[in-house]
Amino acid sequence: MTEIGHGLLAHRSGAPVAEVRPRRFSVHGQEITDDYAWLKAENWQTVLKDPSALPDDIAAYLKAENAFAEQALAGSTDLRRQLVAEMRGRIQEDESGVPEPDGPFAYYTRHRAGGQHPLICRRPATSPDVPETGPDPDETILIDGDREGEGLPFFEIAAAVHSDDHERLAWSADTKGSELYTIRVRDIATGLDLDDRVDATSGEAVWAADGASFWYVAVDANHRPAKVMRHRIGTGQSEDETVYTEADAGYFVHIGKTQSGAFLDVTVSDHETSEVRLLDRHAEDAPLRLVEPRTPLLIYGVEHRGDRLFIRTNADGAEDFKIVTAPLDDPGRARWTDLVPHRAGVMIRHLHLLTGHLIRLEIENAKPRIVVRDLADGAEHTVAFEEEAYSLGLRAGLAFDTATIRFVYASMTTPSETWDYDCAARTRVLRKRQAVPSGHDPAAYVTRRLFATAPDGAQVPISLLHRRDLVLDGSAPLLLYGYGSYGTLMPAAFRTNLLSLVDRGFVYAIAHIRGGTEKGWRWYLDGKREKKPNTFTDFIACARALIAARYTAEKRIVAHGGSAGGMLMGAVANLAPELFAGIVADVPFVDVLNTMLDAELPLTPPEWPEWGNPGESEAAFRTILSYSPYDNVAAKDYPAILALGGLTDPRVTYWEPAKWVARLRATMTGGGPVLLRINMEAGHGGAAGRFDRLEEVALIYAFALMAVGKA
Repeated sequence: MTEIGHGLLAHRSGAPVAEVRPRRFSVHGQEITDDYAWLKAENWQTVLKDPSALPDDIAAYLKAENAFAEQALAGSTDLRRQLVAEMRGRIQEDESGVPEPDGPFAYYTRHRAGGQHPLICRRPATSPDVPETGPDPDETILIDGDREGEGLPFFEIAAAVHSDDHERLAWSADTKGSELYTIRVRDIATGLDLDDRVDATSGEAVWAADGASFWYVAVDANHRPAKVMRHRIGTGQSEDETVYTEADAGYFVHIGKTQSGAFLDVTVSDHETSEVRLLDRHAEDAPLRLVEPRTPLLIYGVEHRGDRLFIRTNADGAEDFKIVTAPLDDPGRARWTDLVPHRAGVMIRHLHLLTGHLIRLEIENAKPRIVVRDLADGAEHTVAFEEEAYSLGLRAGLAFDTATIRFVYASMTTPSETWDYDCAARTRVLRKRQAVPSGHDPAAYVTRRLFATAPDGAQVPISLLHRRDLVLDGSAPLLLYGYGSYGTLMPAAFRTNLLSLVDRGFVYAIAHIRGGTEKGWRWYLDGKREKKPNTFTDFIACARALIAARYTAEKRIVAHGGSAGGMLMGAVANLAPELFAGIVADVPFVDVLNTMLDAELPLTPPEWPEWGNPGESEAAFRTILSYSPYDNVAAKDYPAILALGGLTDPRVTYWEPAKWVARLRATMTGGGPVLLRINMEAGHGGAAGRFDRLEEVALIYAFALMAVGKA
């Protein structure tokens, strides 16, 4: 066997060989052959609920792939152990969150030392401030995640929502990784769950004001959140009342509560259209009230204060969004009045409303800021920061009748800081600074913001992190991360795990490519559907710009992306394999054409606005066929590739990376190795336990280090 990167076995001898069972079909007059379609279990819906139902031939193949990946990475065992120890050493194991006040109590999460899962807690609001570490003598543990998850291969809490009278808690959890959540109701006084149990939900819950019932979203047979149901305490799930049913499979249903607490918010949306209904939480038989009927490409979201609604929307050509108001009793679009006008290039990402203040989170040219507006006189002021690249998040909190907001600031060198900000006094109080027990000196690192020039001239932001003493002579290895889909913004935040790479001489870079919203909504539109290839060429341009600036060199870059970012990995592997020493594709969406042609899959109809519908549109079919990673694997040399998946993943199904790896091995002329690792006990997010997750991160980092000869 030969080796690359001083450790990765490059020879394909011993690699599992997937049987070729051709499936042929024709779309828009073109025949497509899928040699590995059999890896998609016919009973995949059952497998999501019961992984043991996976057909034997598929299970045997996936286990063989896992064994081969472990063999190829066998030389990294000690390194992975060391990486886990380092990363765990940077975690404050008994960390407590900052309490969120709500009436007589304040709610928060914390972990116990050695615990995998969070503890959901509360304490009297008048008690002295919660300690940053360790238990609080005044606290009540509402949900003990470690106890609830004990003995389960997977356990994840989705939500824990208390009733208005603070007597009950509706909490939801997933025990398979398939994102099918069961809701239970806990009596806070006794600490025991009631007999109430609601299965197959999205995990969301909103209480009625009297605490006698709650609303939830039921998931249909195709795993789509499609119905709003009302469950009355003490009754069986079969007696639950249907409040709303969405008939269009292309739209998902979500519920929430307005910050005022007055209304249940039912939002129906895809990636480019939304529709909102409100229901009075205080009235027993209140009807759902539609705010504005869905109109293609109209997006809006609603908050409430007094007799008016405050609405963030892209109506009337407000591409980067504006804020309007409308009368509560007649809130249709004809009555919308501009409050914060649209400004091109300044995207309003979030609207937060309090009794006396409107707060918005904006981003301009990849830099965020918070703007506070006094609703009495309209005066505005800004909360911003001076670092070249940083992240800024606004937390909604539980209170409405307050002038205090909470925000979280971090940069790639600065640990996360949680601040309470008084909008009236314009003063801030530091509530928590992220601790790094093993030590961290921000001055030892540098964060930068660069720009790469895309083939069409677009300026693509890049956020960088490296050690201050690094010699930038082009020899450094570099991990280049990218996503670029759904308008998702990749924050330039602090991540302690990355220090294990950076302290070993890596440069870490985030490519803020089109398909995200770092430069506004247009940045997103220019990276979707027929313009999706911009996402890939932007990423390649970032790699080449970093090489030109002597941060790294060809074959010294490891690319990393997950989910839709995993599709990016597959695309750039086909387009520019010569640039990369390695590619990590985490739960990669690589079988784009087949998935978008299969309307039975959970996410397919709601994803058509993002990628196009190749079954109905020949143009969409040709575009997707031109870049779909699985369909464009070619006879060429590929870099080392690590593909990761989850057996119960409903978003990017396990067979996508499995099929991709099989075709790569059968087609490529050299390079590699190509490795596949499927977590047989988890879904899209991987392992749920915080320390179990470190094992997966260590695997990725060990692969990256081996690929560039740093192991």
